[in-house]
Amino acid sequence: MRTIVADHPLVAHKLAVLRDESTPSPTFRHLVDELVTLLAYEATREVRVEAREIRTPVAVTQGVYIADPPPLIVPILRAGLGMLDGMTRMVPKAEVGFLGMVRNEETLEATTYANRLPDDLTGRQCFLVDPMLATGGTLVAAIDYLLDLGARDVTAVCLLAAPEGLAAVEAAVGHRAEVTVVVAAVDERLDERGYIVPGLGDAGDRLYGVV
Repeated sequence: MRTIVADHPLVAHKLAVLRDESTPSPTFRHLVDELVTLLAYEATREVRVEAREIRTPVAVTQGVYIADPPPLIVPILRAGLGMLDGMTRMVPKAEVGFLGMVRNEETLEATTYANRLPDDLTGRQCFLVDPMLATGGTLVAAIDYLLDLGARDVTAVCLLAAPEGLAAVEAAVGHRAEVTVVVAAVDERLDERGYIVPGLGDAGDRLYGVV
């Protein structure tokens, strides 16, 4: 498993504003969208492409296009929805699937309650988007779900990760397929509730309010 930390001043600045508890939801949503666009640049560095001949106004040359089958972007509901526009803006050819997962706050285990995915993901590059990689339970379950459908190339795009979560993902699925995790930062640790420290709180609540 590879972990890529996007080391860039703009990433660090936007993340600092996201961490601030006084940042209101509209600003939070806007910054998440901008930050994901920057992370998507790193996450898609190895997206599959194919060469095609094109004609410019001056001459014939070779151009590079995203190859078929197109990448599949899978936001993990609900917080992952806040990252979807930033990904599709960078990869407009990509298709979008949805995976609904919820974490039990007592056991910290994730369960799947909804999905909208192709039946066969063989040969597809998949990009999971979820703001927080905390205990790793949700991401492990999501990656397992994609692997069971035939995927073998999965990249997870997260705003923040905890060391414990990264270790859990590597131990559980890192040997099963080519897995990459792209994050804006790796934080210190998890607290007793399984929240990332210093983190930024509950990303879903800060994006959409407490429902």
